[in-house]
Amino acid sequence: MTTTDAEHLVEQRAQEYFGLVSAAATTAMILVGDRLGLYTALAGSGPVTSAQLAEHTGTHERYVREWLAQQAAAGILGHDAADGTFVLPAEWAAVLTDDGMVAACLLPAGMFRDVDPLLEAFRTGDGIAWGEHDPVVFEQTERFWSAQYRRSLVTEWVPALDGVAERLTAGATVADVGTGHGAPLILLAQAFPRSRFVGFDPHGPSIEIARARAAAAGVADRVAFEVAHCHEYPGRDYDLVIFVDAFHDLGDPVGAAAYARHALAPGGSLVLVELQAGDDLAANLANPAAPLGYAASTFLCTPNSLSQPVGLALGGQAGEPALRDVLTEAGFRDVRRVADTPFNMVLQARP
Repeated sequence: MTTTDAEHLVEQRAQEYFGLVSAAATTAMILVGDRLGLYTALAGSGPVTSAQLAEHTGTHERYVREWLAQQAAAGILGHDAADGTFVLPAEWAAVLTDDGMVAACLLPAGMFRDVDPLLEAFRTGDGIAWGEHDPVVFEQTERFWSAQYRRSLVTEWVPALDGVAERLTAGATVADVGTGHGAPLILLAQAFPRSRFVGFDPHGPSIEIARARAAAAGVADRVAFEVAHCHEYPGRDYDLVIFVDAFHDLGDPVGAAAYARHALAPGGSLVLVELQAGDDLAANLANPAAPLGYAASTFLCTPNSLSQPVGLALGGQAGEPALRDVLTEAGFRDVRRVADTPFNMVLQARP
């Protein structure tokens, strides 16, 4: 390689690098638009000036003008130089007015806020418990993942599970381990009024929020939430034990799966809703979402596991083979992958 070729390659990498930095900056600007309702106002409005958008949203024109310019520079908005108007294309409007999609921007926000604890964890090998993260992480988790559950849980995942819909319809007892703010159980309770549900999580503040969410949804009579770890929650003879986007975060997933196996009623099922991932690193690297997935795993999933006993640290991109190995070691003999979405895979396991 000549000196000129090397210089060109460095210049190309520098351009790519600033593209990454620009993308990160744009996520912050997307949050501004989300918080202030700018995208909602732009959606379907046709071309508008900064003054018109500011008046419609109750914001200051000079700030709106700069925000619009950035969004046009990022390729999100169209700009007509002749009349100074901006327009939000319909395809962008569909994405940026979707609560779950926009919530993804909160993830890098939480990462930046948690850099210092992560640096210390790198140096010491210690973990970072879920409850120690910046609150924006909890908001992102609830908003983004709840949107996925609303789309798929009742309409796609439950019907794909062998024998589960029938049990839920007749009246089942369900435990959700690592329930967080309780979104999956609330959706299930709304869909299956004869069943009873209980969610467990070691993070007390999340349990309080889950209880408030259930009360607001009108299902608190059928959904309970308790503070408990994955190896010590009460109750037996559950028809269904679920781990929804939580299993890979556990320090001892083998022990947690074994505990769940003993808590199941005869014929009951363990269900894992896990992050969509390939079978190995090579497969994951081919996925355009892998940079975000591995960043989230570095900041959230792996540290959470390492903060707990055993600290197996499956990671957020573990993939089906690693999950199957854990379930098999825990005593499950029948493991089926029953559903897939762009963000999740669903496994059903029976002893």
